[in-house]
This record gives sequence, structure tokens and C-alpha cells, in this order.
Amino acid sequence: MKIAIYCRVSTHHQIDKESLPFQEQDLKNYCECVLGSNNYVVFKDPGYSGKNTERPDFKNMFERIRKNEFTHLLVWKIDRISRNLLDFCSMYNELKQYNCTFISKNEQFDTSSAMGEAMLKIILVFAELERNLTSERVSAIMINRAQEGRWNGANVPLGYYWDASSAFPLIDNAESEIIKSIYYIYEKEQSANRVLDYLVENNIKTKRGGNWTTKTICDVIRNPFYMGTYRYNYRESARGKLKDSSEWIIKENNHQAIISKKQWQKCNDIMDENARTNHSKNRRYNQIHIFRGLLRCNVCGGNMYGAKDRPRKDGFRPSRYRCSNSHKETCNNKIVTDVTLGPFVINYLINFINLINNSKQINSIDDIKSFLLNGIDFKDIDLTEDTLFNIYVSLNINNKLIPLPDTESKDMKVNSEEIKLTREINKFKKALKRLDDLYYFDEKGISEKDYLIKKKDFENKLNDANNKLKSISENEPTNFYDFDFLSSASEFLLQNNIKKHIDFKMFYMTIDNEKIYNFVKSLVKEIFINEDGSIYSITFKNGLVHYFIY
Repeated sequence: MKIAIYCRVSTHHQIDKESLPFQEQDLKNYCECVLGSNNYVVFKDPGYSGKNTERPDFKNMFERIRKNEFTHLLVWKIDRISRNLLDFCSMYNELKQYNCTFISKNEQFDTSSAMGEAMLKIILVFAELERNLTSERVSAIMINRAQEGRWNGANVPLGYYWDASSAFPLIDNAESEIIKSIYYIYEKEQSANRVLDYLVENNIKTKRGGNWTTKTICDVIRNPFYMGTYRYNYRESARGKLKDSSEWIIKENNHQAIISKKQWQKCNDIMDENARTNHSKNRRYNQIHIFRGLLRCNVCGGNMYGAKDRPRKDGFRPSRYRCSNSHKETCNNKIVTDVTLGPFVINYLINFINLINNSKQINSIDDIKSFLLNGIDFKDIDLTEDTLFNIYVSLNINNKLIPLPDTESKDMKVNSEEIKLTREINKFKKALKRLDDLYYFDEKGISEKDYLIKKKDFENKLNDANNKLKSISENEPTNFYDFDFLSSASEFLLQNNIKKHIDFKMFYMTIDNEKIYNFVKSLVKEIFINEDGSIYSITFKNGLVHYFIY
């Protein structure tokens, strides 16, 4: 007899008799005391829904069952395996095929007997029926609420806040101005990209603090909630296909409107027309400027706006950027294009990511320079002394490198307490991750009580360190030592198998330009352009500025 023990919880926060450690220990005891065997292997999937069969340990377990490694499969309850009758039946038939007996400890089903198998199937049928009936009842209740114009618990849209007394969203005065601006600019410019430029340049975030895209802007413009219309039962799911219009519930003049019906309709008519004329892939490609909203003029400080240049014979059509003040004849900065900007910026970003990912190899400021200025694009270019020093300090704080050079001669003064706190914060973040791994994934693990106590202790210490650092750096809006913002960009390079210097034109023409834009935007806050079109500086998301010498 060899037993596969399977445990699952749908959330990391289930406790007591639903917790993963409790299930595991209970099933081990059952193996030893009831089945009389200690020959078992534990498989567990924390944080996975029973509706989802794509669970790593579940799949691993079944691969081993198919190799006839187990005679029994033991679970705490049937729903630990699956909440879907069809999925469970398919799984159960496969178990029979491989002569693996299914046992549910709490429901006392042992399919080694005909009666146990029959009872299991009867219970499953009625469990499925109960879930379906419950779903129908809930749907009917929510439909009725929507018909009465009552809120059904979705995310409150930007421009509104949740009012508990009225049990419905009310207008948020500050956020509503953002919505008004979106509709006004779209109506005037007839372009979601122009709206995006405005939001990016003014550092305006979404409801949840994320970055805007043309898709999220279009969602705002398409949402009738902003003209006071409550729409429900519109899609199969949040992002699913549209239902038949006969199933829609539409309540006009249901709540406070931010946008007039006239303006909402006009903007939607524009969007419909744009959809008809801008449907081709090439048109979408031509609308994207990969440095949109990032370029600043180093002559007058104005923003630089993009437009598409003429297409080349090979299909390459770069963007060209000019200062917003050039038409006023108040600025003489030259036009700069992707042809010169692209190779420099993209390869420098790749070099910077490689530097951070290999920071343990850094032993001197010269090592930093070798990483950052690697490639033909930087042949006659240098970095300022202060830039190199500031990068070195940042790496030193995170990785405890060799002793720092003399800081007294530098503009950037190193606060020893700030360094200490930054290292403490990094330490407690790592400790919390290790604690989670120990609790959820270690075979021996730790008790739930010890886990919660230690986690609370680490969280308190982390919050304390963060608060102290904040008080020290109240006048310093950036954190030069934080490189967490690089993670998504590093993932982008891995996905596209980019390790070193790239041919920009090939890169530009083979990878979705919007993905390139998102890559650059995730790393860079702003780029200043000199009068001759060269790059004066690149400011990263953590506030660290790299200045270039020509």
C-alpha cells in the first residue's frame, strides 16, 4: 500500500480546521491509525480554487498515479479535489483505470467497495445540484436588485466613492475632475492616445493606483455609469462576451451623473467612427510612440510630443519628437527621432538591468561604467562622476559591497541611519517570504500559531523601519536604493530572450510597439534632450538620475 495524500485550501488565510497544516496532519494520522500505513507522500496546493484543475501538485500527483506509484488517494473532503462534477467524474474514472482507491476521510467514502462508490456518485450529483440551485437563487436576487437600481457589489468606478448610508456610489469631487478631463480631451482630440499623453504627463493614476492604457481609457468612455445609467447583466463575466440585449438591465437616470448624456453619446460616436477607420494592424502600429510622455526639452523644459515620420522602404516607420514650445518660436530645440533615441535608450536600459542583476560582481566604480557603457552606441560617451557614485552607493546599500569611497567629497551625502534602515527593510521583506515558504511549502512546516505570531512580529518591525525611513526622507521624494521596479522589465527581457546589445530596428519591427513602450515606461520617469538631439539625462522610476557626457 502506498498512499497519495492531497491537501488544498483556496486562500492563504484559511485557518483552524480548514488550514493546510491541519489537513495534512489529520490525514497523516488517518493513514497511520486507520489504514495502518506510514507509506505516504503529501501533495498540497495552497491558494488554488477547486474549480481550477491546473494546480501544480495536483498535476504532479496524477502524473505519478499514471505511473502506478500509488494504490490509494486520500483527501480530507471531496471538494479538496474538485468542486466541478464533470472534472471529478473524469478524474475518478482515471483513478479506476489505474487501480487507485479514492478515500474521503471526512465523508467516509472508500471506493474499494461497491457501496462506497455508489454513495460517492449520489452525493456528488446532489452536491452539484445544490450548487446550481444556489447559483440560480443568487442570480435571481441580484437581477431583482439591479432592476430596482440597487448596487450589486462590483468595483466602484473612478469618479465615485462608496457611500455606506445610501449603499450606492456617490460622486468623488477630486476623481470626477479626472473623468471630466478624459471626456473633454477625447471629444476635442478624438484620440485615446492624446488622453493617455495627458494622464501620463500629469502623473494621474487609475482607481487602484495603476498606469493608464488606451484600453482603460476606452473603458471609461464606453461606461454609461458616468451619465447616470446603471447597466447590469451586460456580459457573461467581467471581460466575457456580450449577452443578448434582451437580458440587459438598463436603469437610466439612476444616480448622480458626472458627464452629460449628450457628451457621452458624442464621445462614443467618435469612438465608433475611429473603430471603423482604424481597424487595421498597420494603423494601430502607426499610432504608437515608444517614448510618448517621457521626453523633456533641456533647452526650455517643455514636453516633447510624438508624430510618425515617413515610412522607410523596409517598412520601418519611426516616431519623431519635437518640443511643445517650438511652434511658439520660444524654443529652438531640434526634432529627435527613434532612429537615434531608440538604440541609445533601449540598449542603455538593457545594460542597467544587467548591472543590477549582476550587482554582486561589482567591486568598483569602473565596473559600473563597464556594464552601463557596453556597446557601440556608447563609444564616445561617458557618465558624470556623481552619477557613477550615486549608483555605487545604491548598490552598496542593497548588497553590502566593498567600503564606499570618500563621501565627503561628493554631492550625495550618505546618511548612515538611512542605509541601516534600508538594509533592515530588505532583511524583513526576505524574512517574510522565507516564513511564508516555510509555512506553506515545507514538509515539516511550523504551526499556525507560530506562523501568525512570527509574521505579525516581522510586519511590525518592517512597518517601524519604513516609518523611520519616511521620517528621515520627508524632503526626499525618491528612494535611490529601491530597485524593485526593475522586476517586470527583467521579465520582459527574459520572455523575448534579450541578454545583451540589440539591433534596434529589428527589435522595433518584430516586437509589439506597445510592449516596447510599456517596457520603457516601467523603468523611466523622464528623459531630457539636448539642443543637438543628444540625451542629457535619464531619470529612473526610483529617482536616480544618470547624466551623460559627450
